[in-house]
Amino acid sequence: MTRTLFSEAGLSLEFAEEFYSVSRRDVIRGMHFQAPPQDHVKLVYCPVGAVLDVLLDLRSGPGYGRFASVTLSADDPHVLVIPKGVAHGFRSLTNDSMLIYKTSTEYAPSYDRGLRWDSFGFDWGDAVPVLSDRDRTHPKFSSFDSPF
Repeated sequence: MTRTLFSEAGLSLEFAEEFYSVSRRDVIRGMHFQAPPQDHVKLVYCPVGAVLDVLLDLRSGPGYGRFASVTLSADDPHVLVIPKGVAHGFRSLTNDSMLIYKTSTEYAPSYDRGLRWDSFGFDWGDAVPVLSDRDRTHPKFSSFDSPF
């Protein structure tokens, strides 16, 4: 990706941090976001394996609560730009899936937030999910008061 390509797409992005996660099949991570003023734009892609990437709009307005998903994979490479105010999660579709994240702000633990992966109506498929303790304890979407 080049600065020119971002500009042509109407995006003005500079990335402050990059990190990655590796997950085995049926691991579900999410739904994660950072609250203002440390909220950030994310760019994600999957260079190894495949994931079902899921977005949940937390921004006040007509899109609030809507969700979307896309498969990201090494076999069909694409990048996904996730705006501020949109929670992000994914389900690993293969063993050893790798997801790369670039963010417009650095990770700030005191602004780190999440919502329960199963609380907003998205169908994650037939998998028996493998979840982290962190993701098990996020609050439900129905009790969320959006700061966006």
